[in-house]
Amino acid sequence: MYAARAQFPILSRSVNGKPLVYLDSAASAQKPRAVIDALTAAMEGSYANVHRGLHTLANETTEAFEAARESVARFLNAESPNNIVWTKGGTEAINLAAAGLGLSIQPGDEIIVSQMEHHSNIVPWHLLRERRGAVLKWIPVLDDGSLDMAAYAELLGPKTRIVAVTHMSNVLGTLNPVAEITRMAHSVGAKVLIDGCQGAVHGDADVQGIGCDFYAFTGHKLYGPTGIGALYGTTEALDALPPYQGGGEMIETVTEETVTYAKPPHRFEAGTPPILEAIGLGAAIDWLSQYDKAAITAHERGVYDHARARLDGVNWLKVIGEAEGKGAILTFTVEGAHAHDIAQVMDRYGVAVRAGLHCAEPLAKRFGLTSSARASFALYNTTEDADAFVDALIKAREFFA
Repeated sequence: MYAARAQFPILSRSVNGKPLVYLDSAASAQKPRAVIDALTAAMEGSYANVHRGLHTLANETTEAFEAARESVARFLNAESPNNIVWTKGGTEAINLAAAGLGLSIQPGDEIIVSQMEHHSNIVPWHLLRERRGAVLKWIPVLDDGSLDMAAYAELLGPKTRIVAVTHMSNVLGTLNPVAEITRMAHSVGAKVLIDGCQGAVHGDADVQGIGCDFYAFTGHKLYGPTGIGALYGTTEALDALPPYQGGGEMIETVTEETVTYAKPPHRFEAGTPPILEAIGLGAAIDWLSQYDKAAITAHERGVYDHARARLDGVNWLKVIGEAEGKGAILTFTVEGAHAHDIAQVMDRYGVAVRAGLHCAEPLAKRFGLTSSARASFALYNTTEDADAFVDALIKAREFFA
């Protein structure tokens, strides 16, 4: 993956006089030259609004915009590009599905989420608890960071309407058995939404293989731009959803008396969409697709394992989440030091890690944490990065010892 790394211009810069070691990709990944060039080319050479224009630039931009939708469909193994709805990110994708599903929720209906969810896959369901009387049920997380599947089976019942779980935890790195979770939910008639913001990058995001009703992901963690994401839905699931927002593009006809709505996916894409961002995401997916996914996973895990091996036996470090088969995320606490302080000292050595609650407060509470630090590895990271991370971490620990 050294050749892939060379395609990220930002990774050649220095921070505080040290070579940049970027280990915050779970928050937002860096962008390859292919994405930067695609955005520049679209702005410099062929840009207009999409779908409704009849002139050359409108047609060219529409073709590029819809080609990006096709790239997403292939990437997720969706049945058709019409199963892909553009959103401004994973959060909006989940909110779109929740808003539509919520209209049929009755007081006492149950929604199952897990303790490891990102706030983006918690708060929309809390809104249905507040507004529709839904009851939230929580799948516990075991000490190793895996889901308690036996407890999940017990939670399922005749009142279960929705199951919403993450494909991969942004804190623990745990890759959940989403196909099994989906099968079990469908056995009681529940709809399933998978938060794929991490899983689409580091897991197997085969939506037909998973069998879920909805799969949400964001572009900026997938080496694409910010401000773009997508919601996959089965044809049946999208057909059943009412419009999310009103405006241009999402209609068939508008009169003074009535309005009729477009078919999915355009029914859910009111107004001018994130055109350039979608083109950039399409470029990111096309770029990423040239690499073997299994090879990427093996590389990322190898870098993680290298760092983990160097820290093995260190008595002042606590690693949070070591489930079997987990992704390359190393979340930790350091005895005698606040995570924020550790991150700031590591930054002096050019090493970028994240510190805080990682938008997962129920999970932090589960592990008794007020804060933790997180190093997240991507395809552009190397064993040299892992060594720099460990060296900086040891220096940070010595600073507070």
